[in-house]
Amino acid sequence: MDFLINSIIKALKLIISIDPEVIGIVTLSLKVSGLAIIVATAIGLAITLLLDLRDFIGKSFTVTLINTFMGLPPVVAGLVIYLILSRSGPFGFLHLLYTPAAMVIVQVILAVPIITGLSYAAVVSADPSLRFAALTLGATPLQASLKIIRNSRYAILASVLAGLGRVMAEVGAVLIVGGNIAGYTRVMTTAIALEADKGDFELAVALGIILLAISFTLNGALFWLQKKDEKK
Repeated sequence: MDFLINSIIKALKLIISIDPEVIGIVTLSLKVSGLAIIVATAIGLAITLLLDLRDFIGKSFTVTLINTFMGLPPVVAGLVIYLILSRSGPFGFLHLLYTPAAMVIVQVILAVPIITGLSYAAVVSADPSLRFAALTLGATPLQASLKIIRNSRYAILASVLAGLGRVMAEVGAVLIVGGNIAGYTRVMTTAIALEADKGDFELAVALGIILLAISFTLNGALFWLQKKDEKK
C-alpha cells in the first residue's frame, strides 16, 4: 500500500513540476490523436452523407460492414498497416513505418467506423418529417441530408468524442506501427506499457493519471452532449 501511495505522490510531483518528458509525450499523443480524429471525422461524415443520399445495391451490407469494423481489434489494424507500410509492402517506398504518420493512419482506420456507424445511426433515427418538410420547401436531396446532419449534430459530436476516446486509449496498433521511439513516436499508452515493464512506475503512473483525466473529460463531454440531445 505504501508503494502505491508513494508512486502516486511522485507521479503528481512529476505532473506539477511540468516535467519535460511528460509534456513531450502528452503533446505528441494529442497531436497524433487530434489529427487522426480530424481526418476520420471528415471521412466518416462524407460516408454518412453518401449513405443517406443514395440507395444502392449492397447498401445494407456496407452498413453491416461498417458496424462490424467498429469492433475491429486494434492489433489486427496495426498488423495490416505494418504489412502495407513495411519495406516489402506496397507502400514501403514512402518510408512511413515507425513514424507519427503511420500512427495517424492506423488511428484513422480505427476511428472511421465508429464515427461513421454512430453518425449514420443518428441520421437514420432522425424525425422523417424533417426531410419531408425540407423537400417540400424546395430543398434538394443534398440540402435535406445536410439539414438532417445538422439537426443530429450533438449525436454526431458524441460519435467523434467516442472515436477520439478509442484512439487515445489505444496501445497495440500504435506500438506495432510506431515502434515506441523515445522523443519521436512514444505516446502516453505505449510509454505507460514500457515504463511499467522497466519498473519506472512514477512516469507510468503520471501518464496514467493524465490519460484518465483526458478520458474523464471526454466522457463528461460525451455525457453532456447526449443529455443535451435528449432535451431537444
